[in-house]
Amino acid sequence: MDLIEAVSIRRIPTDFDRWDDVLALIMRAFASMDDVIDPPSSAHLLTADTLRDKARRETGFVALRGDRIVGCVFALEKVAEFYVGKLAVAPDCQGQGIGRRLMQAVEDLARGRGKAAIELQTRIELTANHAAFARLGFRETGRTAHDGYARPTSITMRKALP
Repeated sequence: MDLIEAVSIRRIPTDFDRWDDVLALIMRAFASMDDVIDPPSSAHLLTADTLRDKARRETGFVALRGDRIVGCVFALEKVAEFYVGKLAVAPDCQGQGIGRRLMQAVEDLARGRGKAAIELQTRIELTANHAAFARLGFRETGRTAHDGYARPTSITMRKALP
């Protein structure tokens, strides 16, 4: 069996109880950004409790290889689109299509809810992420600055859904 075939994508159920595992995954996946992006990632503000709260407001998906959580993504429903956040794939599983499958789950959700697009933000410094999202059909629509910064710190990208 191919490695990607061994991964299942599941919507996070209301009785989900593995928030510490999701938090650990996000921290591992975002650790490589620590000395690259400024300001630091908001991932550092997350706790198991804030993730649980996030899942009450947003739709979350996890990628499972057996019982191991190897990826996650959250999607916030807005009027015309879903906003994608905290896409994370375990460092030892990156490059295997797991992120693509998580994003496909969000696209399917958005289409099912009649949304015209999905949108996300990625940091200016993360050029590999810009390219990866462009390969998935996202296009840059704007640049924004975090509070206290005169220069753009994030790129907004959007994918129209047919």
